Amino acid sequence: MTSGPHPTEGEQRRARLTGIGLMCGAVLTFACLDASAKYLNGYMDTLQVVWARYTGAFIFALFIFNPVSRPGLMRTTRPVLQIVRSAMLLGSTITNFLAFRYLQLDQALAILFSTPFMVAILAGPILGEWIGWRRWVAILVGFAGVLLVTRPGVGGVHWAALYSVASAVFYALYIVATRVLSRTDTSDTTLFYSNLVGAVAMLPVLPFVWTTPEDPFVIFLMVVFGAFGSLGHYLLIAGHRLAPASVLAPFIYTQLVWATGFGYFVFGDVPNRWTLAGAAVVIASGLYLLHRERVRGTA
Repeated sequence: MTSGPHPTEGEQRRARLTGIGLMCGAVLTFACLDASAKYLNGYMDTLQVVWARYTGAFIFALFIFNPVSRPGLMRTTRPVLQIVRSAMLLGSTITNFLAFRYLQLDQALAILFSTPFMVAILAGPILGEWIGWRRWVAILVGFAGVLLVTRPGVGGVHWAALYSVASAVFYALYIVATRVLSRTDTSDTTLFYSNLVGAVAMLPVLPFVWTTPEDPFVIFLMVVFGAFGSLGHYLLIAGHRLAPASVLAPFIYTQLVWATGFGYFVFGDVPNRWTLAGAAVVIASGLYLLHRERVRGTA
């Protein structure tokens, strides 16, 4: 028995469950990416780690998305914005990887989870998506959660928490630019430029920071490192094709579980009560922002 042109309720449910599974897979690969970056930081300069991330991602992605198999892949109506957006992602990656030199994975990630609040603030003047007083309250509560993690001025987290804050700002600008580009360019095109710009930008820096790895595991990790990023974005895109963003967004926060696990088993980091409390506040505020988006969408 075949279904009609419109998917049945059961088919929609299966599609959403598949999308959620893909989203969880994407989040796991991003956690692997972060843990690999922190590990490689102990063997080489952070900029070399960033180069490995983008070069590996670019090469890996070429097997899936390339201008030969997809002739229109590099066609964009807004090339300058594509470059600016990719530069924002590169800035976020560099500052995030620098933070990993000094912070635990769960601490850096808890601060990075403030990105949705910054996006909500920037979306008004840039995208015309103004927010009401309820979401302003959620944003202020979310930033209070970030302060719980960083505890500025009380001998709390290392000063390198500023790297994570900068990473969140860069990433928020990247997300806003991505929303603008989604109106004209395909996801494949945008992903291609992200990897291309990052790989090209880091190449001139490489001779000044290069350290030849000798440990076979480090070499292996450098090879597969970029694949984590590309695979994660690929799963993310595939998941959003099957389920609405409002359904998938809460599962982003499961990355904190993976980050805490990697931090404990790989690096011996135990999350303190301030990090856990701050992360809980940030996640709760982010989920409320998501709820308000769904309410607005329904209205």
